[in-house]
Amino acid sequence: MAKKETTMEGVSLEIIFVGRSNVGKSSLIRQLTGQKVKVGKRPGVTLIPTHIRFSDLLITDMPGFGFMSGIKERKQDIVKDKIVRYIENNTDRIMMAVMVVDGPVFVEVVDRWESREEIPIDIEMFDFLKELSIDTVLAVNKTDRVKNDELDSMLDGVTEKLGMLPPWRQWIDMVAPICAKKGEIKPLKSIIRQRLHSEKRDDLFKYF
Repeated sequence: MAKKETTMEGVSLEIIFVGRSNVGKSSLIRQLTGQKVKVGKRPGVTLIPTHIRFSDLLITDMPGFGFMSGIKERKQDIVKDKIVRYIENNTDRIMMAVMVVDGPVFVEVVDRWESREEIPIDIEMFDFLKELSIDTVLAVNKTDRVKNDELDSMLDGVTEKLGMLPPWRQWIDMVAPICAKKGEIKPLKSIIRQRLHSEKRDDLFKYF
């Protein structure tokens, strides 16, 4: 059974989930672990990290960044700063980060930011995690909205925007096409288990 308390005493490993508001992080965590994480009634209203603990492993749902419904821009910046500080303060125990993106609209959103000569926040976050040498996995969500014969092209576009040359399949150990809503998360579950195995923590497989 998962321990519901979120005391940090004894925690030695952590997996964080990051991403824009409304990309499906909380749904994904629920599908992965069978545990519900507390979410706000509107996208972007969860302003602090929420945790699920299994043994000495912490699963952390970070607040969504980017647009937040009904929340002023200054507060959005504060939330982003809090995310950055949390990650910096806990780098030593963060085994991996799962960055969740909305696959079908990702390239369009990035292009829109770049047309304004701004760095898209997703790319900023991805680069920040790399700078801290945090093992980062890309969960490309909402694949059900893409036709099967267009999926590879969409994934190539997403990975290329993040500085990973296509074809995306050469990054198959760090890119997971998923549909959290339908429970189609096997590629991500496999990657998490690979990482746990590398840490000699097969004992944690039972939680995923």
